[in-house]
Amino acid sequence: MSEFFSHATAFFTNAIDIFLHLDVHLTAWANVFGGWLYAILFLVIFCETGLVVTPFLPGDSLLFATGALAALPGSPLQIGWVIILLAIAGILGDSVNYAIGKKIGPKVFRSNSRWLNQRHLQRTHEFYEKHGGKTIIFARFMPIIRTFAPFVAGIGYMSYRRFLAFNVIGAIAWVTMFSTAGYFFGSIPHVKSNFQYVILAIIIISLIPIFVEFIRARRQARRAAMTPADDSVA
Repeated sequence: MSEFFSHATAFFTNAIDIFLHLDVHLTAWANVFGGWLYAILFLVIFCETGLVVTPFLPGDSLLFATGALAALPGSPLQIGWVIILLAIAGILGDSVNYAIGKKIGPKVFRSNSRWLNQRHLQRTHEFYEKHGGKTIIFARFMPIIRTFAPFVAGIGYMSYRRFLAFNVIGAIAWVTMFSTAGYFFGSIPHVKSNFQYVILAIIIISLIPIFVEFIRARRQARRAAMTPADDSVA
């Protein structure tokens, strides 16, 4: 058991180090893999957006660090190809996630339990048909949420043609914004010398909308619970 915890501790320590020093690790990987680094980055972005079991993979921070790497002299990466390939990875990832949600949705909601039933599925479908477009786009800029949004859209039977349009818009905007920010600002000496703090700031800023929405939902639920039921008879 102690050996297991030792390996687990080492794994999480290494993972945190990679997160905080993405610039250093990406540079090292570029020296080892050269142009094959495109494939590694493609796979990471695809998994982060396409598999609900990997929301912990870096997204925003990885794009920023990749853009910064592309700006370095002699880098094997070109910012144009970074944007094109990683946008495609994000689009494919969301599409696969949507397909998985649509495939298992009927099975998950087939039961008549309190939380999982056809009525909830219908409400999810109605929500995504009405608000799903902006949800798919905004979710791109929120860690964890972007991994689950396309999955829920599939469960809710959002029409794929509509989903795909917003998926493409969101992926291109997300990849372009963060990778070009890294490309133009990542090489600034003050940013380079404090890169781990920049990465932390990106993560924290990306998580703020999630916490704001959580607090807002809690307040609304509390107000609803405190509001007395209207027992009047019309």
